[in-house]
Amino acid sequence: MPTGSPASPTTPARLAQAERAENFPVALRVLPAARRAELLAVYRVVRTVDDVGDEGDATPAVRLAALDTLDDDVRRVFAGAAPRHPVVADLAPHTDRLPEQPFHDLVAANRQDQQVTGYATREDLLAYCRLSAVPIGRLVLAVFAVPTTPAVLAASDAVCVALQLLEHLADVGEDRRRGRIYLPADARTAAGVTPADLDAPVAGTTLRRLVLAETATARELLTSGAALVARLRGPARLAVAGYAAGGFAAADALRRTGGDVLGRPARTRRRDVARHVVRLLLLPRSQETR
Repeated sequence: MPTGSPASPTTPARLAQAERAENFPVALRVLPAARRAELLAVYRVVRTVDDVGDEGDATPAVRLAALDTLDDDVRRVFAGAAPRHPVVADLAPHTDRLPEQPFHDLVAANRQDQQVTGYATREDLLAYCRLSAVPIGRLVLAVFAVPTTPAVLAASDAVCVALQLLEHLADVGEDRRRGRIYLPADARTAAGVTPADLDAPVAGTTLRRLVLAETATARELLTSGAALVARLRGPARLAVAGYAAGGFAAADALRRTGGDVLGRPARTRRRDVARHVVRLLLLPRSQETR
């Protein structure tokens, strides 16, 4: 019989604490109240799924069972039935505006976390990010009813994947303690970094160089996707600028560590987020719609 239990991620205190800890503003207070409510409902389901997959001392079998329950609840709420989980129930007023599949993809990513502890290549890691990060951007676009042209989707995906990669870089030590490595094996081998190097109290020279190189690569991806801000109007423009700004501020924090993500926490500064929001909002608006 599986033992252990996931943390209780659905308490208001836990969700509020998680929201405050994010690198990006989840739902800016200047956004319209209806859109804020929708973003918060989405965020709380996403956070609950991630907490079931990560938090507490549960075995993988217990986590997988809990993820199955959440996945079934998503199906129920989109079918108009009453879900068992109160956080999923909060999606009910919004299901006419939101796509269902991204929520299932997020559950699938957390299932993968219970079964896969590392990635051989960058492409393997990016395939994981297409489950764990891309769906969130698709949900944000739906919240603001943004027309999903190929160019918009590509830019949104780039922002989301970059945010995920930057989070993995900041959490190298924490993920290692959970038995996972999100630095691809081919990149580690090329840099001369071994799994044992991730167990040290401080990062060695080779790991620092790798972290800084990966940070630069993620920032380039983020920059390519941040052009999306110039395509948007109104509240959508402001919200996406906030998310992208959080990513740029996270990259700044990683660079301040000098790559020593084992010995120095990469703390994102709110003033950096604000600075990048202003910079992104000053980008000239694009007339391109393709």
